[in-house]
Amino acid sequence: MLIPVVVESVRMNLTNGQRVVILKDEKLERYLLIWVGLPESTAIAMELQSEKAPRPLTADLLKSVIDELGAHVADISITDLTDEVFYARVGLLNSQNERVEIDARPSDAIGLAVRAEIPVFVEDSILDQAAITLPTEEDDRLEVYRDFVNQLFTQEEGERRPDA
Repeated sequence: MLIPVVVESVRMNLTNGQRVVILKDEKLERYLLIWVGLPESTAIAMELQSEKAPRPLTADLLKSVIDELGAHVADISITDLTDEVFYARVGLLNSQNERVEIDARPSDAIGLAVRAEIPVFVEDSILDQAAITLPTEEDDRLEVYRDFVNQLFTQEEGERRPDA
């Protein structure tokens, strides 16, 4: 079953510089962390902040090509998690309104989703397996989560170098 999520933020781990996209379950307090590269995190963060690069980024180019071909992006889904690697599918409707699904890296699919303002879904089994659930205030695990979040900061707070 596919669960709708929102792209909550892009953050960086202060200890190692790795970037993470945080997807939030729309109904429950579950968060899915997907580690991504610097160019992909920059592209997602810029779009979330309504910023534009001086030249089209890969996700901008992909959206333009899809639009020019008379198709449009319908949705994206995070469909699999194997050996700690996430897999995604981009759902397109072609010019004949036929659905086509394309294999994609989650970072590219999410970059496209935020540009096309389309729904993002995650397989429920992936959320069950890999999501972080916020503990209640009384739960001692809250401190562990706070420590983790405190090691991250949002992409906009860090140094960004958009591709030219």
